[in-house]
Amino acid sequence: MTKPPQYPIETAGNNMVNNIPIFDADETLDVIEKRLIENASDYVSLDYIYFTDQNNTLVGVVSIKNLVRKKDEIIKASQIMDKNLVTVSADTSQERVVYLALSHGLKSIPVVDDEGGLMGVVPYDTILQIFNHEVQSDIFNFGGIFHKIGDEYTSINSSASHMIRSRLPWLIIGVVGGTLAASLIGHFEELLSSFIALASFIPVMVYMSDAAGAQTEALIIRSMALDTKLNVRKYLTREIIVATALAAVSGVFAAFLAYITRQNLTLGLIIFLALFFSIIASVTINTFAPLILKRFNYDPALATGPLATIFSDITTLAIYLAVALALLQSP
Repeated sequence: MTKPPQYPIETAGNNMVNNIPIFDADETLDVIEKRLIENASDYVSLDYIYFTDQNNTLVGVVSIKNLVRKKDEIIKASQIMDKNLVTVSADTSQERVVYLALSHGLKSIPVVDDEGGLMGVVPYDTILQIFNHEVQSDIFNFGGIFHKIGDEYTSINSSASHMIRSRLPWLIIGVVGGTLAASLIGHFEELLSSFIALASFIPVMVYMSDAAGAQTEALIIRSMALDTKLNVRKYLTREIIVATALAAVSGVFAAFLAYITRQNLTLGLIIFLALFFSIIASVTINTFAPLILKRFNYDPALATGPLATIFSDITTLAIYLAVALALLQSP
């Protein structure tokens, strides 16, 4: 299976412009306004006016709106400028730039060097373009597609042969896994034939673990898409707590139904224990699978479903049959 191509991460430095209004903080508003009118056609971005000291260190910013609102034009810019600056470095990712702009309500973001020197700004129109690109990317991420969005991998532009080559290997793995699952059941034919009710609950066990796993898979992929710096340890801790609660409630309910329909307390106990451990195992598998696949640069959209599902199914069957064997053969 071929790994997807690697693409450079776009940064603030790749998207900034430097023909912007920059003034000394000690200049008065009337002088600033006059120079703005004279040089307006030279500026790419006119949302904010930036102020630096003699070392070119960014010390403040004023919006054009706040500038024209001031009646006293002989006051210095340092008296009205905002000194609580939101800045980025040249190597800040473009996703972070968009996040800062949206969360702080800014039309442009200044780019500074390690000493705080003003290098340029990421302007409003560029931020909108990045935002539009990231929205498209996140839509694909919600589906588990972590390729760079481009012509090589969209459902509209990809060729049929490309899609077949991408998807078929994982489905072949699913066939192999299904064969292994069938072989596993074959080793317990004597147990199943002696207690036929066990066989009738295999679809329930597999479905429940797959359903819990599918929920987990969708949530982890969405979390990875929304938060590029996802705290994996915190997420896993929460997911284990949730999985334990879901497994306990589902196990009790399934065991109750098994007892009601078959009037067999041992069967109910088997169903409870097996489903409890199966759901926890499935949630764990489907949480780690997208993280591991993304780590090794494989596409989770193509691989997570078939791969995690077959691992989850084999694990569920193994737990179910092992619990049944242990309880039915105990004195």
